[in-house]
Amino acid sequence: MIASSFSVLAQAAPSTPVWSFQTALIMITCNLFVIAIGRYAIQKPGAGPTLPFSLPGLFDGFGVPELLATASLGHILGAGMILGLGNAGLL
Repeated sequence: MIASSFSVLAQAAPSTPVWSFQTALIMITCNLFVIAIGRYAIQKPGAGPTLPFSLPGLFDGFGVPELLATASLGHILGAGMILGLGNAGLL
């Protein structure tokens, strides 16, 4: 009984796109997009620890919490875009 339900679930799993230059470009673009939006949307930038490296003047006050938050949201958006485009047959 359990073995048959596992085999049904294994057959129902959707196919995911193979990692390629296109998928990497989509992920990078989504991350940069969210970081650019986060730069202006975060209300209190620089409240946490600073980054151990310097960034251009545009990202002045952009610290570790801001980078982690925007990169996390960028990866979620990127994964959704890659899976959506893959299921639509465009990737």
